Amino acid sequence: MTISPLAPDSYPELMPVAGVRLATGECGIRYKNRTDLLLVELCEGTQVAGVFTQSLTASAPVLACREALKGGKARAVVVNSGNSNAFTGSVGVASVERIMATCAKEIGCAPSEVFTASTGVIGERLPDDKITAALHDLTSRLSAASWQDAARAIMTTDTYPKMATRTLSLGGRTITINGIAKGSGMIAPDMATMLAFVFTDAAIEAKALQAMLDETVRPTFNAVTVDGDTSTSDTLMLFATGKAANPLISSPEAGFKKALQDVLHELALHVVKDGEGAEKLVTINVTGAASAKAARTIGMSIANSPLVKTALAAGDANWGRIVMAVGKAGEQADRDRLKITIGGVVIARNGEADPDYREAQIESHMKGRDIQIAVDVGIGTGASVVYTCDLTHRYIDINGSYRS
Repeated sequence: MTISPLAPDSYPELMPVAGVRLATGECGIRYKNRTDLLLVELCEGTQVAGVFTQSLTASAPVLACREALKGGKARAVVVNSGNSNAFTGSVGVASVERIMATCAKEIGCAPSEVFTASTGVIGERLPDDKITAALHDLTSRLSAASWQDAARAIMTTDTYPKMATRTLSLGGRTITINGIAKGSGMIAPDMATMLAFVFTDAAIEAKALQAMLDETVRPTFNAVTVDGDTSTSDTLMLFATGKAANPLISSPEAGFKKALQDVLHELALHVVKDGEGAEKLVTINVTGAASAKAARTIGMSIANSPLVKTALAAGDANWGRIVMAVGKAGEQADRDRLKITIGGVVIARNGEADPDYREAQIESHMKGRDIQIAVDVGIGTGASVVYTCDLTHRYIDINGSYRS
């Protein structure tokens, strides 16, 4: 598999998080000669928060996680790639129950403290016997230092593992936050998107953890799109082991929230950079909208437009397509107040092309890997930033042969 040209030159070193151990395995659910199963063991007392897809055809693991989340505690996470266990009816539900029960027995906890996630093909029965058969071996190989292996085990069409880490000080204690994610296609969030798992050794009550996750997901995972399609399996979970022994946090804490948002933002951008067939990261900054919600809607309309994305792939500054995408968004806009800027150069304003604009001014920018688009709607003060990628023929190649 060709690695995305937007992949990082090196990967961050994720230090151990006290109370977290990981192991990966190869059980052949779909892929051969690569890991496809992740087990995470969490210490007793670990608090948990999560957000999940808003799809009305959510997968069996998502439904189970939503229910288990009510308990606020977690002892284990089991993630498989290659099969999403979505649209599999009662058979899929039974698969999740067997995985939870087997893992609970291996770890020594209640099944309700086991969270599962699956990613891959929709509509095919999950061979959960391969997962349950592998759990005993994974339990015997749990380690505190397998973060890159963990990120690789949950990949599907991803071309590189996605990781991020931050440290901060809370109550005189050093706090670590580590995150891993997967995602490359079927990326258009409606809460969060893809699969992402974040772990910290901070002592934080589940209610505060959930509040901070809800806030930080909006400008991060909820601000990215690759192809406009929301997955049935999207899962973002946050676990706090409490092993750092900082004074217990029972309400949102500014320092932790900022570090958490940094981790989520880095992971979300990696997903866009590894968008199927992507060659360019595109940042769309919308201002002057009627509200922040309207600005996000307009930004997503631009970001999800195949015409805009293919023009960007070709390095073509076809700003008329941006005008089209603003107009179709369904939010208040005024042709004669609209201003479009690409790479810092004003392209259009006052209802027409800027008289000083020359396409040669942005040729080098359009050929680059990092495209900056700014749109001022000229209506109000609403603003939002959205991230996407270009659309190349490689996207068709990947998805046209995904099941073959």
